Order: sequence, then C-alpha cells, then structure tokens
Amino acid sequence: MTTAQSGLELKGRRLEAAAPYLTEQDFAAYTPDQHAVWAELVRRRMPQLRQHACKEYLEGFERIGLCEDRLPDLKAVSAKLLPRTGWQSTPVSGFLPPDAFFEMLSARMFPTTTWLRGRDSLEYTPQPDIFHDVFGHVPMHAHPVFGDFLQHYGQICSGLMNNPVALERMGRIFWFTVEFGVIRQSGELKVYGSGLVSSHGECTRVLAGGCEIREFDLEAVMNQQLDTGAMQPVLFAVNSFEQVYEATKMAADRLK
Repeated sequence: MTTAQSGLELKGRRLEAAAPYLTEQDFAAYTPDQHAVWAELVRRRMPQLRQHACKEYLEGFERIGLCEDRLPDLKAVSAKLLPRTGWQSTPVSGFLPPDAFFEMLSARMFPTTTWLRGRDSLEYTPQPDIFHDVFGHVPMHAHPVFGDFLQHYGQICSGLMNNPVALERMGRIFWFTVEFGVIRQSGELKVYGSGLVSSHGECTRVLAGGCEIREFDLEAVMNQQLDTGAMQPVLFAVNSFEQVYEATKMAADRLK
C-alpha cells in the first residue's frame, strides 16, 4: 500500500489503480468559515429532505453521525460505517479514472474528496466536493442492501474495462440510481440520489413535477440518453433498493 491510507482499516486489501489517488483529510485545517459554509449548506437542505428524502437516507444520516454545524471527520464517519455495512468514506485527491473508481467501490471504499465549495457556489459546483460526496452519498452506505448493490456495481464495471459500450450502459444505471435516484415509499415520491439530495434547485424542480418520472425498467434506463451538465428531463422511480440490486445483477448477465 502507498503512504496514504487515510488512517482507515483496509482489511488486507491492496489497491492498485486507486493507490496514487489516496490522500489524508487534514480535518484541523478547515477554517471556521468553512465549517460555517457546511452548516449553511445543511441548513438549506434538511427541511426539504426531512419531508422528501427516503427513510433509508434519513436513518443513515443519523447512524453515521453527521453533524449539521461542522464538516465531517471521515475517520469518524468510517468508524460508524464499518461495523454496520463494511463501507468506508476514503479520502482521495480528486476525480478518479474509471478503473480506480470501480476498484474502490469493489473494496467498499467510497472515494471522497475533502475540499469544500465556497460561498459563491452554494447551489452548484461542477466537480464533487465533500458536501456532495458525504452529505449526498454516504448516508445511503449505511443501508445494507444499497451497500451490497454499490459494491456489486463496482465489481461488474471492473470486469468491463475493455468494453466501453457496456461501461456506458452501466454508467446510466449509476446515474439514474446513485446520482439521481427516486423511490416510491408509502405512495409518495422520495429522493435518494446524491444529485437530488445535495441540490435544492434540482430537487425542488423534480418534486414540483418539472421532469418526467418513469417506472424503473432496466432496458429503458440503460438506453436513456443523458446530459450530465443539464437538468434531468427524465428520472426512473424504483419501488425498493432490492429492485436496484437485482436489476444490476440482470445487467451483468446481459452485458456478458
């Protein structure tokens, strides 16, 4: 293993493609203003999420010990996650190439950036920051079925690195679940995808009927065209996270 192990337990795993991107979170270096920005971001999102996020997200938020008034310490977050689902929130230096990203998912290590957006970009940042990664993604990793799905997704994609067409189709599954997923619970549409959880504008537009909500169909999802830089015109609603996990297994069989 390289020098940066982020103080986390790797449980004997040796990362190769991802190793150069591992780093440390210098938690003490965050300024009072950065903690205040985090608090403002959370304050802007939680009233809506308490009503419209899926129950698994809200439960995960509490279980991993996220604070509303200060940035997360990734070691503390991982210490809560590891005994529950085996996942870790692992600091990385920035955007990862696909092979490194999938390798980390396969090892139940979620690549997490440590920088935080400034006050001039509270609503949106083109590159994921710690708010998107931790606030948007990590609470779902406390859910066992979702955690199993995400690891399996990484394993499947790791085996498709020489098949760009198949990887593109798998990427659409990730986009319409992990990033922009919605789920029906108790007759209501709830959000769980990080792009909706972390963005007030995007989430509000979806909940107000600003995009078409279709029932999740694997073939339709894998064939849906997308523009990652635009508001989403179509999203796909699942009925359970078991459905997402099973669909991913089916995708692996179809893409062999």
